[in-house]
Amino acid sequence: MATVETLESTTRTGSDIGTRAAAAARDAAFAGVVTLGLCFPIVALRAEQDMSNQLVLQQRWSWAIIAALLVFAARFGVVMIRGQMAARAAATGFPVAAPARAAKAPSRIRAAITRYIGIIGVAVLFLFPIVTNYYLGSSGSLKWINNYGVQILIYVMLGWGLNIVVGLAGLLDLGYVAFYAVGAYSYALLSTTLGLSFWLCLPLAGLLAALWGVILGFPVLRLRGDYLAIVTLAFGEIIRMILINFTDLTNGYAGITEIPKATLFGIPFTDTPGGFASVFGIEYSPIQRTIFLFYLILCMALLTNFVTIRLRRLPMGRAWEALREDEIACRSLGINTVTTKLTAFALGAMFAGFAGSFFAVRQGFVSPESFTFIESATILAIVVLGGMGSQIGVALAAVVMIGGTELRRELDWTKQIFGDSFDPAQYRMLIFGFGMVAMMIWRPRGIIQTREPSIFLKERKSVSGSLVKEGHG
Repeated sequence: MATVETLESTTRTGSDIGTRAAAAARDAAFAGVVTLGLCFPIVALRAEQDMSNQLVLQQRWSWAIIAALLVFAARFGVVMIRGQMAARAAATGFPVAAPARAAKAPSRIRAAITRYIGIIGVAVLFLFPIVTNYYLGSSGSLKWINNYGVQILIYVMLGWGLNIVVGLAGLLDLGYVAFYAVGAYSYALLSTTLGLSFWLCLPLAGLLAALWGVILGFPVLRLRGDYLAIVTLAFGEIIRMILINFTDLTNGYAGITEIPKATLFGIPFTDTPGGFASVFGIEYSPIQRTIFLFYLILCMALLTNFVTIRLRRLPMGRAWEALREDEIACRSLGINTVTTKLTAFALGAMFAGFAGSFFAVRQGFVSPESFTFIESATILAIVVLGGMGSQIGVALAAVVMIGGTELRRELDWTKQIFGDSFDPAQYRMLIFGFGMVAMMIWRPRGIIQTREPSIFLKERKSVSGSLVKEGHG
């Protein structure tokens, strides 16, 4: 009798697996067909110039078929796993939890990691240029210090500045790059026309950017959500068009060149008797200026983080978070939403102005092409992917996004797979887009999904990010 029941159970189980496999195959086939259709105009066909300077379509159907097969396999596996979990839950009568993840560290270990991760990160950053220069030399370390260290820290600072507006106050800003541009052009114009030094122009650039933040804040006081995003996007484009068309001041597309370099309180980084090397009695190297810029942007980013954390604990910061949660309840409690919004816009814009002035002194050249909408989208993506309201999450997202983008420039090994005509630089943003989609599916609340309360009674306890209503203030 038991043998008969076992045989029937095995037969029924096999039939269920076959049914699920057929359904998963249909679902995966549909996903593969959709992928093939999307790849048709983008991947399967490529326009190239021939010897007579005419465009010729090159067919690459194998690439499109490989992409469709990969999507088919991934979708088939996901549907089969979900079907198996649902069948097991139906058979036992209890919901089946997701696949077990690695055991979480004890609460004390997690608390210690959370407490000291910032200190460890700052220590690593301060040692990064010294260690890199020691092991790789001046020429070998230049790329890592400049392209990775300085570049990432610029976006960390911009992300922390935008985190005030989006993560704390809940105001969706798609034109943040406008304040970045105001800071850059402020330093470029003040230094080239009036001859002011970087240390004098830096606070002026921040104040001018904050002024434009207030100017943006007044028209959008009654706007929320999508309407606020549209207006801020338009503001960013207006600033960019002014930079292009006001040629008497900004020189249009040609930009502003020969911007004075920053000095260490009057000591230039040049190979002259009064230069940095001769003053301190060391051998001159061009990387000394790059290391100085690294420590400069690191100090500016840490200042941004320090001010943001302190403001969050003050009544102003608590008003921002109240505004993010519910603006109507915020008004009913007597909080002035006008000043709350304006202070969020002004402070966020001020830090963007500081970063813009540093960008100008680092590049020595500014033009409107450096401040397009894609920059605003990148900074906003850093804030969202890191976890809105999380300082550490924003920093980690900047490292992943900006550092990953720079690493994808070095994908020459892919030519061994796809041929010498394959240019990996053209597909960096495609890989970046796939990564963002995957991130939004598996971790929709960002890398850091918990929030630390601004004020706690007896014990500091992190709360889930799903309990925080961001972006609706």
